[in-house]
Amino acid sequence: MYAVGEQDDHDDIFPVIEYEGAEGCWEAPADLERRLYKLAQVEESYTYLRTLAEHGVYHPVPIEHANRNPAERQPLTSRITGSDGVPRTITQVYTDGLLPRPHPYVVFEFITLGTLAHILPPEVDVLVVNAATPCQEMFQVDDEEREVWEELHEELFDPQALTDRLVTRRTGAPEPGPLLHGLACGAHLCYGNGDPWNTLDWHGAGYSAEVERLEESWGISSREDWLETQQRLLECEVSPWFWDFVLGARQALDRERGVSGGRGPVDAGLWRDCVESTLRRAVEAPEGPQFEQFLAEMRGMVGKILRYEARFRADGLLGSDEVVRTVAAWDLGRASKMARWGRGARYATRAEMYDAVERVSAGVRSNYRSWAEFSAAYVMGRCLHFDEERFGEWYTEVLEAHHALLRAPASPWNTVPFQLPG
Repeated sequence: MYAVGEQDDHDDIFPVIEYEGAEGCWEAPADLERRLYKLAQVEESYTYLRTLAEHGVYHPVPIEHANRNPAERQPLTSRITGSDGVPRTITQVYTDGLLPRPHPYVVFEFITLGTLAHILPPEVDVLVVNAATPCQEMFQVDDEEREVWEELHEELFDPQALTDRLVTRRTGAPEPGPLLHGLACGAHLCYGNGDPWNTLDWHGAGYSAEVERLEESWGISSREDWLETQQRLLECEVSPWFWDFVLGARQALDRERGVSGGRGPVDAGLWRDCVESTLRRAVEAPEGPQFEQFLAEMRGMVGKILRYEARFRADGLLGSDEVVRTVAAWDLGRASKMARWGRGARYATRAEMYDAVERVSAGVRSNYRSWAEFSAAYVMGRCLHFDEERFGEWYTEVLEAHHALLRAPASPWNTVPFQLPG
């Protein structure tokens, strides 16, 4: 299933954090860990627990025991002897920002606090959260404590509250360059899923959830499937070819009009005629009702694109004289996330993920001139794929992401330059 690369086989099963304990010498990787650190310092264990109930945790599992159903998993446990000489059984869980780089044989599964109360083996005496880190906390495990976890879960856990948000890691991100730029190209999906946009140590929604995501949404169930899909996304071959063909016809007319000093938008009728005449010349044996129907659909796509662009201008996605030139962004933006999904599912090696993310960066920079232009093209691709001119959630959700990512000071689109030096 998984080809272990040269950099993938390592001993970092659990987080390794160098910390001297002095005030201010540790930078929490994200807002969640910063909050937990402050709570741990003032011994606010109940508030700490409430925070865990809101966000959930991750627990390590040997990859051969990983399972989408938490009841079928075997959490790792350890036997230790305390300073009082009493042996105890412990299990460890971690919050998202403290997870180590992916390991080929031990994976992390996401779990809610309520579900954890049910699946922890009865012999577990102590739950250690974020062990050996500055925001470590320990909880005695008994029937009463498990009931508290279940009640907090019922009160506080809302999966929707963890989506449609900007999450930026303060530590562990790559240096400025193609890798960081390529990660920023996946910001739409990171925002929608509530994932950190700038981490390469990808665990996503947990190992089994990443495997399930790829199988259910993409039909990917093996390393070979992932390699093929990743390559097709990088080459912009997943989206239908005729989207860019229709957009390219308008560009061709614009170039012709530029020579003759044309002004204003391309006439819609002229654009439709150009699409049809070009297809009639290019397609072999074009006669027949199916071909005529296809021509009608391509002429109709001109109107669909114009209507979307008009709505985009009204909603601030496009300027008054701007158009979408290519929807390559739709495949390339997904390719950025596909590289990380493949890593989380252990279909991709670290080197393959890095290479794919850098290729995304190169493709985006060769097709677009700004984050705003890239984003508008991504939205167009998503709408052509899913929305069918309903202007429903497939549009409004990504419109919200577009505005949030362009406005938020910590957004990748305000911290990562679109053009790279050289």
